[in-house]
Formats: sequence, C-alpha cells, structure tokens
Amino acid sequence: MFTTTWCGMRRLKRFSTGRPSRTARVNIEEDEESAAYVMSVNGGNSTVPTLQFPDGTALTNPSPPK
Repeated sequence: MFTTTWCGMRRLKRFSTGRPSRTARVNIEEDEESAAYVMSVNGGNSTVPTLQFPDGTALTNPSPPK
C-alpha cells in the first residue's frame, strides 16, 4: 500500500495492520521511486492510497469491501 502521512484512509490502514507480511506500507513522501510509480498509475497524480498487487495491477482509493 502506497500512502503518505496525510492519507485519510484510516479504515484501509486499520484493515492492513496485522495482515501477512506481504502487506507493506510505503510512504511516497520518503521514497521517490514509489512516488513515481504511484504517479505513473494515477495519470500523473500522487493519489493515495494506491495498492499494488503481485500481478502488477493497481487499485487506487479502494472501498473497504474491495
């Protein structure tokens, strides 16, 4: 999960807490390569949260059920 310190998706963050180690949070404010990835899948915007899956797909601002 790509996020920032100001990301407001508290429910998604709570859901990912304690999940298997494959769920990691990356702060794009601290990682330029991750920030570039997020922008590449969001039309040049730093939209968070952005989730990246093992198959290479991404999901931005998912609803809790997704």
